[in-house]
Amino acid sequence: MDYYILVFGSIFALSFIYTLAKLSSKKLPPGPLPWPIIGNIHLLGEKPHVSLANLAKIYGPIMSLKLGQITTVVISSSTIAKHVLKNQDQVFSTRFVPNALQAHNYCKFSVIWLPVCPQWRTLRRILNTNLLSSSRLDANQHVRSQKMKELIDYCAKCSQQGEAVDVGQAAFKTNLNMLSNTLFSKDLVDPFSDSKVEMKDVIWQVMVEVGKPNLVDFFPIFEKIDLQGVRRRTTIHFDKLFKIFDDLIC
Repeated sequence: MDYYILVFGSIFALSFIYTLAKLSSKKLPPGPLPWPIIGNIHLLGEKPHVSLANLAKIYGPIMSLKLGQITTVVISSSTIAKHVLKNQDQVFSTRFVPNALQAHNYCKFSVIWLPVCPQWRTLRRILNTNLLSSSRLDANQHVRSQKMKELIDYCAKCSQQGEAVDVGQAAFKTNLNMLSNTLFSKDLVDPFSDSKVEMKDVIWQVMVEVGKPNLVDFFPIFEKIDLQGVRRRTTIHFDKLFKIFDDLIC
């Protein structure tokens, strides 16, 4: 028993020394000393935003945390955040991509998750030219007005029949049809139907999986194992979403 305690203690001490030596070789902002393996994950608690605010009072407006294998720099000052996001936007614009969103290589084709690169610039130019420009928005104003009128008519119909309105479903159908008319010039769902929209449930399931704390995001070494199955389930939900779009469009 004493032998195992000695071995474990030696491994723990060596890991701690190795972590400190690795951190000291980098020019990082001040921050709490990380524990071996888990780093500073234990300091986040149930309310990470509150924990980070409390840590900022100790270590300043710019601090570094070691979250598993990931070194994270936290900025809690609005002035510094403005400087980073406005003056250094090219350097800091690339987002951390959760492992769940790597299902079907989704992040490699999304203007939201792509880093600043030629592909991102091309997609952004297409969006700005064909979807989000002032002329395009003005041209599609009648579509938005029509869909809002359909939403009001649906609510009036339910009121006349003494039925409750599922606001979430009604709003989702309206937004989905606005988007589909902009992209495909057709409705994807019947705004007057009382049936549930399967797409909403699938999108919600994707959001739930992406929002879960995932061990792989903190320890990329486990990426191929997918210990919690988050990426596997997200892949299944994406498959369902693609099938729904194929059925609706075709």
